[in-house]
Amino acid sequence: MSTLTTIGFDADDTLWENEHFFRLTEAHFAELLADYAEPEHLAARLLDAEKRNLAHYGFGIKGFTLSMIETAIEITDGKVPGDIIGRIVAAGREMLSHPVNTLPHVHDTLEVLTASHTLVLITKGDLFDQERKLAQSGLGEFFNAVEIVSDKSPATYSTAFARHGDGPEHAMMVGNSLRSDVLPAIQAGGWGTYVPHDLTWDYERAEEPANLPRFTKIETLADLAPLIERLKG
Repeated sequence: MSTLTTIGFDADDTLWENEHFFRLTEAHFAELLADYAEPEHLAARLLDAEKRNLAHYGFGIKGFTLSMIETAIEITDGKVPGDIIGRIVAAGREMLSHPVNTLPHVHDTLEVLTASHTLVLITKGDLFDQERKLAQSGLGEFFNAVEIVSDKSPATYSTAFARHGDGPEHAMMVGNSLRSDVLPAIQAGGWGTYVPHDLTWDYERAEEPANLPRFTKIETLADLAPLIERLKG
């Protein structure tokens, strides 16, 4: 096996909670539009808007807020009251200041692995918000490099692991999204380690790959260091 020298980590819902705050805001959004649409229908329309707008706004809270406004206008045939638009904007602004709650085993795992590997944070989303969350998490000291990207593709990982490591063939990407963290890292020639999270945005879901030698799955980050030890054998 190629020597594993570099480990990439996703941030949102891998190192700290994120989707939880989107779900709370979406529930509030449903309350604001309760006179115009059932929650399930509204959620489907919002997801359509989010997917449609990714190419324009990218990932993150600002794009989510704009998609909520767009959905509110569509659902009400352009008659959404101004005060509801204002409350949607306020909800988005509140999300940009939500607390950063790290997930279990994160600190201990990073502390162990940083002594033996190059650690790279590779996350997508709004630049300012991701920088804020990293600073508030207190985890920045463990990382040799940070990449905040607009999207995650095989080329993203090839570039990041060549820039900060020995190339993707000597790297592992760890994250909760099969679609963004795991599969493209494997396609780039690296390992992909899937750490499921109870809350995952529908856009990030994908089928677990069968019989891919560089695919691994762990239940929590506590299992990561032992996994890497086993891969050395």
